[in-house]
Amino acid sequence: MAEVAEPTTHMVMLAKSNGPGLAWRKSGSFASCYTTPSNGPRVVYPSASISIVVDMWWARVREEAGAEGGVRYAATAAASPSSYYGLRLLHSFLHPDLVLRLDRGDCRGAAGGRSYALVPADELSRVLARQNSSLALHNKHSFAEDSAGAYPLVLRISVRETSILTVKISKKDNPVENYKRANKIFNIDSQPVHVWDFSGQTNLILMNEWNRSNHDCCHSELENLLEVQVYAMSDSLTSKIGGTGKEYAEQSSGDVNDMDVDLSYGSFGRSSSTGLVGLENLGNTCFMNSSIQCLAHTSKLVDYFLGDYDRDINRTNPLGLNGELALAFGELLRRLWNTERKPVSPHHFKSKIACFAPQFSGFNQHDSQELLAFLLDGLHEDLNQVKCKPYEEAKDASGRPDKEVADEYWSNHLARNASVIVDICHGQYKSTLTCPTCSKTSVTFDPFMYLSLPVPSTAKRTMTVTVFSTDGSIEPISYDVSVPQFGSLNDLVQALSSACSLGDDEILLITEVYNNRIIRYLEEPSDSVSLLRDGDKLAAYRLPKKYETSPFVVFTHQHFDEHSSVDDMTPQMKEFEAPLLAVLPERVNGLTLKSIYLKLLKPLRFSKGASSLNDSGSCNSGCAAVPMDAIPDSDGQFLSAPLENTLESSHSDTVECQGTGGPSESSEWEADVEQFEFYLTNGRCDVQQARIETNEVDLLESTPNRLQINVHWQQNAVRQYETSMLKSLPEIHKLELIPKRNEDSVALNGCLEAFLKEEPLGPEDMWYCPCCKKHQQAMKKLDLWRLPEVLVIHLKRFSYTQFTRNKLETFVDFPISDLDLSSYIIDKSELSNCHYRLYAISNHYGNMGGGHYTASIYHEEGKGWYKFDDECVRPMTEDSIKTPAAYVLFYRRE
Repeated sequence: MAEVAEPTTHMVMLAKSNGPGLAWRKSGSFASCYTTPSNGPRVVYPSASISIVVDMWWARVREEAGAEGGVRYAATAAASPSSYYGLRLLHSFLHPDLVLRLDRGDCRGAAGGRSYALVPADELSRVLARQNSSLALHNKHSFAEDSAGAYPLVLRISVRETSILTVKISKKDNPVENYKRANKIFNIDSQPVHVWDFSGQTNLILMNEWNRSNHDCCHSELENLLEVQVYAMSDSLTSKIGGTGKEYAEQSSGDVNDMDVDLSYGSFGRSSSTGLVGLENLGNTCFMNSSIQCLAHTSKLVDYFLGDYDRDINRTNPLGLNGELALAFGELLRRLWNTERKPVSPHHFKSKIACFAPQFSGFNQHDSQELLAFLLDGLHEDLNQVKCKPYEEAKDASGRPDKEVADEYWSNHLARNASVIVDICHGQYKSTLTCPTCSKTSVTFDPFMYLSLPVPSTAKRTMTVTVFSTDGSIEPISYDVSVPQFGSLNDLVQALSSACSLGDDEILLITEVYNNRIIRYLEEPSDSVSLLRDGDKLAAYRLPKKYETSPFVVFTHQHFDEHSSVDDMTPQMKEFEAPLLAVLPERVNGLTLKSIYLKLLKPLRFSKGASSLNDSGSCNSGCAAVPMDAIPDSDGQFLSAPLENTLESSHSDTVECQGTGGPSESSEWEADVEQFEFYLTNGRCDVQQARIETNEVDLLESTPNRLQINVHWQQNAVRQYETSMLKSLPEIHKLELIPKRNEDSVALNGCLEAFLKEEPLGPEDMWYCPCCKKHQQAMKKLDLWRLPEVLVIHLKRFSYTQFTRNKLETFVDFPISDLDLSSYIIDKSELSNCHYRLYAISNHYGNMGGGHYTASIYHEEGKGWYKFDDECVRPMTEDSIKTPAAYVLFYRRE
């Protein structure tokens, strides 16, 4: 039977025989039964809720109130097959339900043992209210609402004889945890157990049974389902009557102490011995346990939930969880601040979390920070005192002073949000967006509940990339560069630009090469380099910035390999691995493409051939003259026709190739061109479409963005060029971690500076500029404006992409006693509130696939640090709390 939010009592009489049915009607304070001709259950609804409390405590408060006594029952085992232990064990296995016989007596007697009392909940509340009048705790406040140890228990009660009742507690009717507690309460093997009924419910059951037996001619065995609330003998309860649990323990000769152990979670409160209780791991729930323990040791939250927090619950908030999350968390926190040191099972709390956040259902491992964010937001909405939220349109700064704008935003925020979570955890930061085109600036002041700080990584990855020119000015060179292990493509571009001395007017186009062709253009700066595997091959091409969006031509090529022939007579064609790339001119013809290709090969030509073509007055790059502005040089400028006697037809794009040195040089260029055959190919470079002739003018109907050309080298061409860089591209070097040294750590200040530095928005977060009238990739700058009482800092150790999940093991050196944020706060009136002290850490050990969470917490009452590892709680030194596992840091203002 599931637990209910508020104590309720239902008594249902179930008829196992097919006798006449019974209906019910109100009669006085109870509902009475009468027979009906139809078959059906017999139902009795009592007028008040029933509670079980310690009899010694109840007897005293009733004496002070001048109330009368109740009816005493002695509890014994209903049936025992044998005194032999083995048979009793077998019987308990076959019949797991707890069955007791209650014999009615007329006096208290002198028997020892444990005594419990059945009392009406409303009478209990009235007694407490009278005792608490001096403390003003009686207004809308009941013992049922204040108890930390209340839990429901379903009893099946039947009548055996006139004064004998049988009570059955079944696993089918009760949660396992509640059933176990009931077994400890009514364990009659160690001590006698007595039950005093001050509610009158047992008399009602006996009376109804007597009436039924007189009206029914056939015998039927009836069970009455009675749901009661079992409460603790807690410090909060005893303090309401002016005494302490210790005083009652001394007066009861052990009865109250037994009740504390067996009946409830015990007393709760803040002392040097409380708050050091572990949480059971229900199956991969260490992430939840870690977050709960950190919140359960946040001083102001503890004081709040140990007090009268239920009066603040907002059950009508559409953004809330009907108050159920706050109630479940409050109950769990009180159990954690129990005087008992046994671990607590958070089963009920987890079920509530799963109801409202299905992503946390089941028993998979999750992120403790994600649960923390959901929990803080859910608690805030459940406790939000604003019933009707006013709508306030956000206004831009428009040149107003920051102080005025920030206060306006904060007032609007508080007008819609008022809870203990806002009071403790909410801060405010300034967000500035600047348009890169028109420099329009937008300033807003937004609230935050925690800070998610990036962790600069000290782990490096060495990557090898081959850089090619797109104008034939330099030969290809391979560079080894180091980038952060989980860095972005932008990190790779910056490292490679520095290594190859890239000019200010140049950019790098990085590509992934596979099977002798470009399969991917790496153009997204935010992509992670972890997407690139160790065996991949990269080629980068230097392009003038002004041609960044221009179309370009990609040359793949193949040659005759003399060592690949089978009969040593016919060489086989083999692909060069590295494609070449160049900017595509506006007018494309056969001569143009061949001239561009020869120009790209110029740095690879052996010196003898190069010298014969590079004499004074010769054709640049050893090729024929080309159309004007057809080929860009290394400076990004197009070359003019290099021959003095260039003749250009007014109706043709083709220029006759004539060398100034005479027809011999022209014929020599023609001989070079004849060593290559050019073919148009499709986009995948795997289907040749047509051979390109030198004099072909109308080559393309339209200029594509990326023109694919395949070049066949003749057999003698390979001997004139250094082709080693074309035949094979080096692989990316394998992952390499820099060995950690003492100085290889990141200070928390470094994480803060990385968080606050100006950076461009991602392509998916474009900002709409009101001046440009379109979305822009604006620059964003964050600044801290208002700091909260409790500062939660999330270190972003985990990174997720479509294909990878990574964790940073960087050691973050964070202060313990004095975190000074005065240099980061821009509101100078807040400088006195910038000093914090660490009190809790949520740690994550291991990797993304199989990690484990713990918590390191400073216990204020015990004046020391403790490690909370699920059920296990043990002291630890302050020196040992700083580890690379630190994931979420909790600071409180000093």
